[in-house]
Order: sequence, then C-alpha cells, then structure tokens
Amino acid sequence: MDKLKKEFASKLLKVKAIKLQPNDPFTWASGWKSPFYCDNRKTLSFPELRNYVKLELVHAILEQFPEADAVAGVATGAIAQGALVADELNMPFVYVRSKPKDHGMQNLIEGQLDPKAKVVVVEDLISTGGSSLKAVEALRKNGNEIVGMVASYTYGFPIAEKAFADANVKLVTLTDYEHVVPEALETGYIYAGKKDYLASAAPHDYSVTGTNVDVTSTRKVMDDFLSQSGNQVNRKTEVTYLYFGIKEQENNKLTIFSEN
Repeated sequence: MDKLKKEFASKLLKVKAIKLQPNDPFTWASGWKSPFYCDNRKTLSFPELRNYVKLELVHAILEQFPEADAVAGVATGAIAQGALVADELNMPFVYVRSKPKDHGMQNLIEGQLDPKAKVVVVEDLISTGGSSLKAVEALRKNGNEIVGMVASYTYGFPIAEKAFADANVKLVTLTDYEHVVPEALETGYIYAGKKDYLASAAPHDYSVTGTNVDVTSTRKVMDDFLSQSGNQVNRKTEVTYLYFGIKEQENNKLTIFSEN
C-alpha cells in the first residue's frame, strides 16, 4: 500500500494537482481555510491517469470490500470516478447529493438503488469527512448496508478518523498528505525553502489548557478541543490552521504554538 501511495502521489504532482498557497489560503467545502489543496479531479482530464485511478479504486474494492454489489458516488467530485468504477465492476451506480434538489423529483439519491444492496461509497478526497458521511447516512436511511468507502486522497485529519470510526465506516484511500509532501520535496515540486513550513503543515493532534493550544503529536480528538475552547475560536479558520501548525492569535483569545 505504501508503494501505491507514493506512486499515486507522484502522479498527482505530475499533473499539478497539488497546490500550496500559505499567503492566500483555499476555502474548502466545509468552510475551513487551508494553505494546502489537492485538486485530484484533474486526474479525469488525463486518460491514462484516469484509467489508473479507476483500476486502483476497483482493486481496493475487490480486496477490501468483496461483498459490495452496488456503487455510490458522492456528489459532485466522485460522480465521474464512481461511475467509471461501477462500470468496470459491472455494478449498479447511484450518486448522493449534499441536499435534495429544490425542483423536479427532489431526490437526494440519484438513480435506482435496491434497499437490500450492499454499497461501497466512492469519494474523491477526505478532509473532515462531513460531506462523505452525510452520503453514508442518506444511503443507510434508504435501507442499504454500507460495506466501506474508497477515496483517492485524504488529508489525514484526526477529526475525520474519529468521524469514520464513530460511523463504523472503513475508509481506504489511494494516497494521503503524508506521502504527497515528501514526494513533492524529493522531486523539487515544492522548493526546499518551504520544507520547514510543510513539516509543520502535517495534520497535527493537540492538547488544550485554558485558551492556550499546543500542537502536539499525541493522539487527541478534535471534538475535545472544540468542546473545551467553546466560543473562543472561529472554528472555520483557526481550527484549520491549528492542524497546520501556524501561529495565530486573535484578540488574545487563542494562541497556537507549532512544534518547530
């Protein structure tokens, strides 16, 4: 698996799917801001790479979730890849919207899905896991058993690991942050001057004491941080930067210390 993660990380870098903007952070679907972004939808534009991703996701499903007999893609990022995977496996395919349409049939699940089907979910990338697990919830409400989820990429945030564990959903990904960054540095995709910054940009866990947040490598849960910090934190900005080890302070309410 490590070989695959390194190989796919290299392929993502070759099509320039990895972006780093420390001074102009990206805004994710969750509303969080991040200096790092993986645009793996670019893989769809390159036939050879598109086929590679399809086959590796198929291999992951056959190996990890052989009981699956239907495929569901998470809209919108995984609709295309999910359909490709379902076609290769010769299985029924549906996709799950983030919310029902406001017109027509007002469907949340698009397509025809037997409530007795055992479903494997296909996602493009995992950040907090929120949108991915909403799709799982919708499918379970339809009566389906979720055997697991496959995705191209994960940032590896502890909040996502906990969310998937709590939802009892096994997640398998083709690569992750921990493999992309070393490959980017090794190949010169990201210049050496960013090395210290990227070292602190790995998904950290943390501990909390009062309003001081110390980014550590201990396995803490993000919910613990949120519950203890209460309304002192802007959850859509500071919490994200916490993961990336960036020193932040706003109105003397929050101080984040990086490990470096």
